[in-house]
Amino acid sequence: MPRDTLTGSRIRERRVMAGIKQSELAKRADISPSYLNLIEHNRRRIGGKLLINIADALGVEPTSLTEGAETALLATLREAASNTDMGEGEFARVEEFAGRFPGWAALLAESQRRIETLQSSVEALTDRLTHDPHLAASLHEMLSTVTAIRSAASILAEPEDIEPEWQRRFNRNIYEDSARLADTSRSLAHYLEASDTEATETNAPQDEVDAVFNKTGFHIPALERDVADVEDVTAVLGEGVSHSARWLLHRTLRRYRDDAARMPLAVCADAVAETGSDPVALAARFGTDVASAMRRLASLPDDLLAEPVGLAICDGSCVTTFRKPLPDFPLPRLGAGCALWPLYRSLARPMMVHSEVMEQSARTSARYRAYAIAQPTGPVRAGQDVLFESHMLVVPEPSRDIAEPIHEVGLTCRICPNSSCEGRREPSIMGTTDARRF
Repeated sequence: MPRDTLTGSRIRERRVMAGIKQSELAKRADISPSYLNLIEHNRRRIGGKLLINIADALGVEPTSLTEGAETALLATLREAASNTDMGEGEFARVEEFAGRFPGWAALLAESQRRIETLQSSVEALTDRLTHDPHLAASLHEMLSTVTAIRSAASILAEPEDIEPEWQRRFNRNIYEDSARLADTSRSLAHYLEASDTEATETNAPQDEVDAVFNKTGFHIPALERDVADVEDVTAVLGEGVSHSARWLLHRTLRRYRDDAARMPLAVCADAVAETGSDPVALAARFGTDVASAMRRLASLPDDLLAEPVGLAICDGSCVTTFRKPLPDFPLPRLGAGCALWPLYRSLARPMMVHSEVMEQSARTSARYRAYAIAQPTGPVRAGQDVLFESHMLVVPEPSRDIAEPIHEVGLTCRICPNSSCEGRREPSIMGTTDARRF
């Protein structure tokens, strides 16, 4: 049976075999590291001049990267089948199906790709609907206005006679509320149809801080110097953000500076070259805590890491206070993540380093190793409760032959297809639970 590998996966294999970092290959091919990351995870198609450029940078023939591309159809079909309860016998006949019915096989594969695209859109929309303060306020205003109109109309509909003066008042109230409802509806429609996604993603102060770090790539050279002024950096990066967002940004940048001072960039480069993206090894190298090592790894430039890493931080209420998502491992903005993530479980067992391999239930093609730990946010004092903060570092797991258990997790219950999960909080809108029976 031919090896079932997509072009992006072959590029990644060749790059790792050649010992070339992702950022270096991206520079040679004249593309961004984030775009190359999407290609290597088969999230972007590749061909033509870009394929030739990447092949030249790797020192191989373009055909060696596209060899087996005809099996992309089989890969997509197997990925679609892996999310079902199909038996091994049927699963093994995928090549026979594709050979006998190529048209239907291509249609099914295209449907699978559309499902993945729509799922990504649903993930973004459900996060927005859940945590968008402007949207919530607009809906509340509309419901309040409709209730007021209905109350006034019900009074006018009563059979008893109403004095003309009161009739005029109720009619005026209905007219004014209707005008306000129309204005709110138009404003909400314009907001939802806005094409500028950046404007819709910076509603809360935390969203503004996320936007600042996304723009900088989570690495801030100005804070890597021996003498770094957090106030000046905050003023530059926080230009145009709200007062609350500036306060959050200043606190995050101050922590960044402290981590950089304890773990200088030059020494970090040598440590990462030896131990990779292992926060426990990095913490031991510098004699610091594991959470600080996780934050430091997430702030390193792309050319120092073999693969990009993700980071999520939450407080004791499980609200996300910092997030660095990955293309194949998105993170909800303000919480409501999967209860199976070690990010939350570590709060029940603080000071213990959790290490496990995760695979998202809706993204079976990507595996990640998660490191998580919950640590006190301040000094321990006698007679006082301790507040804990949990960190979870997400590192791509390239090996497919893993002896340890693989934990199937989701993104959030609302879009998770795993109907048998014991940690489910609400039915999935994907229609895979038994909620429709009730």
